[in-house]
Amino acid sequence: MKLVLASQSASRRAMLDAAGVPYEAVAAQVDELSAKESLLAGGMSPRDLADALAELKALKVSRLAPGALVLGSDSLVALADGSLLDKPESRDQAADHLRRMSGATHDIYSAAVIAEGGQPVWRFVDRAKLHVRTLSEAFIQSYLDGEWPAISGCVGCFRIEGPGVQLFSKVEGSHFTILGMPLLPVLDYCRTRGILTS
Repeated sequence: MKLVLASQSASRRAMLDAAGVPYEAVAAQVDELSAKESLLAGGMSPRDLADALAELKALKVSRLAPGALVLGSDSLVALADGSLLDKPESRDQAADHLRRMSGATHDIYSAAVIAEGGQPVWRFVDRAKLHVRTLSEAFIQSYLDGEWPAISGCVGCFRIEGPGVQLFSKVEGSHFTILGMPLLPVLDYCRTRGILTS
């Protein structure tokens, strides 16, 4: 049995690499924006949206990888006002996202779905809380000077394993969930399926 990660996400690959998990990475190539808009139009909650997008990625790659376990993952930031953040498309948009996050507590949902033979066989969704300190305009611009465009692929405009940690006064929940995947439950399932030694 082999594991395929339905993602080219650097942070998700780094998590699996650091944990010593054997896997192959394949880009899911799904239109996340269209899928997200369609699901949100149906009134889906942020938690269920992360789960649905993770499943979409897992199923897409699973159909191309018979006999493999395919791991799809997705994470999203739900702001205190109920709105969701997407990946910033420009430095100006990133600055706007940081201003909207400043001085409030937000939720980050990270979902993992494993598919086999084109069907989901396991799933897990976790939530963490991000307490963002009040960010000055000078800090935002200095931060983006160093982090843009590296964070253009990051919902919430941060890499918590780097300078992004400076955005927060406190975080609650799993570090792995904040990085973008609920790693410990994924590892547990991999052990039950023989990908990792139990």
